[in-house]
Amino acid sequence: MDIALLGSVVGQDAALRRRQTLQPSGGQGDKIFPPTYPGEGRNPPPRHVYERRQRDGQEKWCVLIDSVQSQANRLEECLLDAIAEGVPIPHVVVDFSDAGLDGITRITSLDAPHRVYDAILRDSLLEGEPFMSSSIGQRLVKAKSEDASALLETSPTALLFGAWHSTGEGGGLGAKFARSLISEVVAVDVPVEFQEARQSAVSYVAGIGDRVENVTPVTSGLRPGSRIDPLGIQRSVKIYRSSENAGDWTPDADKAAKDGKDNPILFSRKKGDKSGRPSVINHGNIAPSLQPLGITCDHAEHTFVLSFAALRRLRFGNLERNTAGRSLLAALGLLALTEQDARGYALRSRCDLVCDGRAPLEIVHPDGTTDTVTVDCKAARALYEKAFDAAKKVGFKLSADPIVLTPQEKLVEIVRKSQELALSGAGGEGDETGDDE
Repeated sequence: MDIALLGSVVGQDAALRRRQTLQPSGGQGDKIFPPTYPGEGRNPPPRHVYERRQRDGQEKWCVLIDSVQSQANRLEECLLDAIAEGVPIPHVVVDFSDAGLDGITRITSLDAPHRVYDAILRDSLLEGEPFMSSSIGQRLVKAKSEDASALLETSPTALLFGAWHSTGEGGGLGAKFARSLISEVVAVDVPVEFQEARQSAVSYVAGIGDRVENVTPVTSGLRPGSRIDPLGIQRSVKIYRSSENAGDWTPDADKAAKDGKDNPILFSRKKGDKSGRPSVINHGNIAPSLQPLGITCDHAEHTFVLSFAALRRLRFGNLERNTAGRSLLAALGLLALTEQDARGYALRSRCDLVCDGRAPLEIVHPDGTTDTVTVDCKAARALYEKAFDAAKKVGFKLSADPIVLTPQEKLVEIVRKSQELALSGAGGEGDETGDDE
């Protein structure tokens, strides 16, 4: 694919897609461990995400291996690697190197959960001025689909993967851009069993289709767990909160902190845990147990769709700029995919996948017909750099150098205090997040 063909397909076709078959690195049928999510009810055990999906004209049980949100993060990580190797992708960097924080030196608009509109960037300074009050920040605040030039020049990945200035003007009705690129990995044809649901649920029995109340699918696989403590610490020993340090523990009731009735306070790292057992400080044996976790499947499938129709909703000032801007975004999406191919699919512990053959990319025409095209990582980089140069020629202010911000002191201080609490063991267990990306 060359830059002329790219501009043509983006201007008139529906999408670029690929459905890549994957298998466990251990071979077909090897057990893998997709991500787990909390179940329903009180203290629910972890579970995988099950869905009935249509495959080859039949309903089959599928399990989510990598969500759209997770894939977006992985693709952004791949683009950061490309940036480190000299590929010119505009982005914003918050430089924490002078803040003296443990383990934090820089956060980019490709790392931040809400991308260029994230609070980390909002609470940072550009040449001494709050970022969103700067001339660049004000352009981002005012950006709309009718003119998305500010994002293309500052952080084009936000236009690919979606972004929302949720704290913007109008009570969260600020700049909002839907994702143009969808990428997801699922396991197909997964053996399941059924168990009584903790709460009312409706599922379909595999292969029958009858509605059944109060059952939920679980994997047929099991994950064993156990640990032998070489110190032989017994679970009947009680662990108390130290009177000298609230974040420390002691097995001596006389040295324990006391409540209002002069009773020793049991040590706990988890809200609601009042056992005071050595396990709360990671000592002692773990009794053998089995959990319904881990799956086998016929195969996994990575679905990638870059919507040209979505890109055509973005405008940049005139026809020439529209073509160049959309082509740059399409080339960036193609670059992200091929960079991930080169990096591989080691998604998490015991979830390492490899391609089962190499599926071609398909250009989807408006009538649903397709043409195939082959692009590898090297070709995708060359195509992106040509699209980058073409966009600069029509007036886009693009630079390979990042926009560098410095964190405000209040941002540094909240991070420092959080690190101090974490090290003392006094930090909270739960996170409060408003979005999953």
